[in-house]
Amino acid sequence: MVMPRMGESVMECTVISILKKVGDRVEADDSVMEVATDKVDTEVPTPYGGVIAEILVKEGDVVPVGNVIILIETNGAVIAPVAEASKEVQALEKEIETVTQSLATTPQLTAPSHTSSEAVVTRFYSPLVQTIAKMEGVSLQELEQITGTGAENRVTKKDILDYLASRGASPQSMADSRQETANPKHETANKTSKGIEVIPMDRMRKMIAERMVESKRISPHVSSFVETDMTNVVLWRNQIKDEFKHQTGEGLTFTPLLIEAVVRAIKDFPLINISVEGDTILKKKDINVGMAVALPSGNLIVPVIHNADQYSLIGLAKKVNDLANRARQNKLTANDLAGGTYTVSNIGTFGNIMGTPIILQPQVAIMAFGAIQKRPVVLETPQGDVIGIRSMMYISHSYDHRVVDGALGGMFVKRVSDYLSNFDLSRKLF
Repeated sequence: MVMPRMGESVMECTVISILKKVGDRVEADDSVMEVATDKVDTEVPTPYGGVIAEILVKEGDVVPVGNVIILIETNGAVIAPVAEASKEVQALEKEIETVTQSLATTPQLTAPSHTSSEAVVTRFYSPLVQTIAKMEGVSLQELEQITGTGAENRVTKKDILDYLASRGASPQSMADSRQETANPKHETANKTSKGIEVIPMDRMRKMIAERMVESKRISPHVSSFVETDMTNVVLWRNQIKDEFKHQTGEGLTFTPLLIEAVVRAIKDFPLINISVEGDTILKKKDINVGMAVALPSGNLIVPVIHNADQYSLIGLAKKVNDLANRARQNKLTANDLAGGTYTVSNIGTFGNIMGTPIILQPQVAIMAFGAIQKRPVVLETPQGDVIGIRSMMYISHSYDHRVVDGALGGMFVKRVSDYLSNFDLSRKLF
């Protein structure tokens, strides 16, 4: 059994706890350990049943995706690790080599040498929290005093940042102050640096940065824009949202309505639902729509609605709400983050009217929906043109010009716009 993929941008996992021991019998899909990434804490299930013959990792280990973690005996034979990793695993191992080496050389947190007694570790600390603590001069003894809001009272990134904000000046800033007093000739240089707060990137932000740069390097981005009349959608949602809440117990946002239009357009233009592998194009039968979700930390995560074309509007609304809520609570599973074939981002929730999103590799396109705003527009009527107040929205579509030309990219976003602007006001909820 190998460490499974925990999403397209996750290259390694930290073992939090091991739920089974050698000699235990397990069935397929039984959870055998709990792991943490920079995105989620989740349990890892075994892909097949048998008896655990050997556990090759221990709690606290940082394990690359694809590495063998457990040997399971089935029908009297021990399933040994394969002699040669698959091409996918080999590629993943190369990609994580730099990160793994840096983690291996990062010293673990220890209590200061001048303390009279050693601090006792009472809970798990993620590599991210340990890195922040090390850079900010927070000892293990001090870290143990921070109230954790994560699972099992674990300290989250937000917890340690909130603590640092209330802690006062960092050791570095106090050192700078002492240096300035002792060296008046450097007064100008120190004054320049005093107005700058140095914030180290957490591992998730570093990974996002790497992925965005990589996407720009891989895909020549082109963007097309349309302006969409959302009046019918707004009116219908206003009419139905109370009944929807009463009947389903769910709030009805615009996101499931937008995703529904995207799914319909993908069916019309299936060559948007592809990826590129070398000189070949992989056309995907499944329509798995990723939806960008902003986290309380300020980072971004993209959970996936698998087989989005098989959901009703009610089903989409429930799925959207569930994924968004679990994303913000750090309760997504590995499967929630894997397998996306097309991504949408509702930047209108931040008051933005337009944006040019970056493609999430290995997909070839991404769509951003701007804020819905009332504006005066010219309307054509049998009696002539008139000016009316309509709810308008800009849609932007960024696509990989290696495989998606302007005609396809432009027609696709226009089709999404048409489905929204021609929304049926008489549509029934059930």
